Amino acid sequence: MSPSVSDLTHSASADDLLEALDPEQRAVATSLNGPVVVMAGAGTGKTRAITHRIAYGVRTATFDPLRVLAVTFTQRAAGEMRGRLAQLGVEGVQARTFHSAALRQAKWFWPKVYGGELPPIVDRKFPLLTEAASRCRVRVDTPALRDLAGEVEWSKVSNVRPDDYARLAPRSGRTLAAFDPATIARVFAAYEDVKLERGRIDLEDVLLCAAALLAEDERVAAEIRRQYRTFVVDEYQDVSPLQQSLLDLWLGGREDVCVVGDPAQTIYSWAGAEPENLVRFASRHPSATVVKLVRDYRSTPQIVDVANKVLDAAGPSGLPGRVTLRSQLPAGPVPVYREYPDEVAEADAVARAIARLRDEGTPLREIAVLFRTNAQSENYEQALAERKIPAVLKGAERFFERAEIRQAAVLLRGQAKAGDVSDDLVEVVTGVLGGAGWTPESPAGTGAVRDRWESLSALVTMTSDFAAANPTARLADLMAELDRRASIQHAPLAEGVTLATLHAAKGLEWGCVFIAGAHEGTLPISYAQTPAQVEEERRLFYVGVTRAKQQLHVSWSTSRSPGGRGQRGPTRFLDPLNVRTSSRPTAWEPTAERSERSPRAGRPIPKCRVCGRGLLDPGARKLGRCEDCPSSIDQELYDALVAWRTEQAASESMPAFVILTDATLTAIAETRPTDEQSLRRIPGIGHTKITKYAEPILNLCTR
Repeated sequence: MSPSVSDLTHSASADDLLEALDPEQRAVATSLNGPVVVMAGAGTGKTRAITHRIAYGVRTATFDPLRVLAVTFTQRAAGEMRGRLAQLGVEGVQARTFHSAALRQAKWFWPKVYGGELPPIVDRKFPLLTEAASRCRVRVDTPALRDLAGEVEWSKVSNVRPDDYARLAPRSGRTLAAFDPATIARVFAAYEDVKLERGRIDLEDVLLCAAALLAEDERVAAEIRRQYRTFVVDEYQDVSPLQQSLLDLWLGGREDVCVVGDPAQTIYSWAGAEPENLVRFASRHPSATVVKLVRDYRSTPQIVDVANKVLDAAGPSGLPGRVTLRSQLPAGPVPVYREYPDEVAEADAVARAIARLRDEGTPLREIAVLFRTNAQSENYEQALAERKIPAVLKGAERFFERAEIRQAAVLLRGQAKAGDVSDDLVEVVTGVLGGAGWTPESPAGTGAVRDRWESLSALVTMTSDFAAANPTARLADLMAELDRRASIQHAPLAEGVTLATLHAAKGLEWGCVFIAGAHEGTLPISYAQTPAQVEEERRLFYVGVTRAKQQLHVSWSTSRSPGGRGQRGPTRFLDPLNVRTSSRPTAWEPTAERSERSPRAGRPIPKCRVCGRGLLDPGARKLGRCEDCPSSIDQELYDALVAWRTEQAASESMPAFVILTDATLTAIAETRPTDEQSLRRIPGIGHTKITKYAEPILNLCTR
């Protein structure tokens, strides 16, 4: 039975709760005693299963809601859990992140045990790390500080003290190019001294403080264990040694715990996560009930097939405990694989595809472009901006704590008190936000101005959706909805294409997903050297694939910049799929069509206009002829095109190659097109560039 959103109320019976669940989810919901481990594949409804388990336990009087603590790793996930429980009529359950739960306990018990308030938490480690490095006479810049902060965080969540870092870090594969382990250990120790002198703690210390209170004071441990009898841990594969220690202290030897996770989504080992906690849970708890969720309600069979094959290639020993997904959806489009000569061309093609999807009616919020590193986003931001397609950069800051959202809430509340000036709720909100500087058009570039615009645009989109669902709603009703969302951390999404790293995409989903930059050296990342590190990169690719509901596009480029040598190949994680290379790694195609079709949208392989041979090399396709075939270039026209491109690039404040590449200019100067139709046949000139540049190019060609 396919699950649907439950509208159950307090009056619903316990059995009614089970009707919305499939057999495996029902097994989770009814396993109320002793330890339970749920191996939940991507899209299989794990949140539904565990929230129904809590609700079923409350409804059958097995659980006291005030004695249940559910912990997860993000405010968004905790908010979603609280929202689901509220829908099921369950009140009083504590659904929090590990840090939130630990901070609440530490703040309450610290004064009782030690006297005085819990020390303030530092906003950023960088200033204290800078002073620590200075004391150790270690020169640092921003990237170095970022690396050092990462090592400090890993050490603390892994229970590694400064004195032990130099000995234990290399065993875990922790290496920094800029610093040796002994230097890192010295800076780490100095950082702890600086914090102590300032009377401050950091975010990782919150967990350490809570654990210390439980371990060192039996009264604290007894009170917390009386308060919480039942525990649920979501995303258990991401638990660090420190978090596991805290969970063990909460339990105090009891086994009333349900853990949920997916070994295939273990992508944070570098940050201290230990998936062995999930994989070996049943062996540590021989009486545990083990349930596997395998029915995928998110992705089509075609996408699920890709995901399964990617993991199958790791072998049975590569990923113990994983599940093989079974899609429950109707068939959808076949995933698309594309190769491009350079990263600019790849971004331009992705933006064109997104424009087509938009024109066909796909909401932009249902589209995402995912990549391995933040640095890859720039080309996509620019390509989308050229087509006036709004984009949202996925960030980690909590939406309702952003300064612009707090300011907007104050302004809107003031307007609500003054009375609505219009019956159109969207008009009222856009008017208020417009007075605060918001505009319908997105600003160019990135940075704080862009972040502010994205936040306010998400508020506008939420207003539009709310008004559509509640035609008679007034501004006061909208503010009540905003308060409700803030209480469960249910942040709205702006109407724009999401740009995010694969790590940031975990836990999210979109109708159409583009995984861009999927070439060797980036996916897997170049510094993934050990087999374990490469397998984590495989799981990261799997996470990206399973974010897609209906459409999946995977692309890569053979060189970084236009005119490059084109030596990069697609990621090895595509090897198990039904695609293969020719003798050159730049011409990937579906196996069954390799000899007849090109890798781009199934079109015939382009032919050389001189000798008629098929063009497999990206550079040759760009020229429209084999590179060793004679050129018929009009040198005077080519020089004129180069001069025009230089002026155009200066006027648009962008690199010349973004206007048109050298290869495209060469092809124009060789073919001398006389109309838009012949100009359109030249590779590298699509609809957007025809619209912008056809007239001046044709004027040069025909003068």
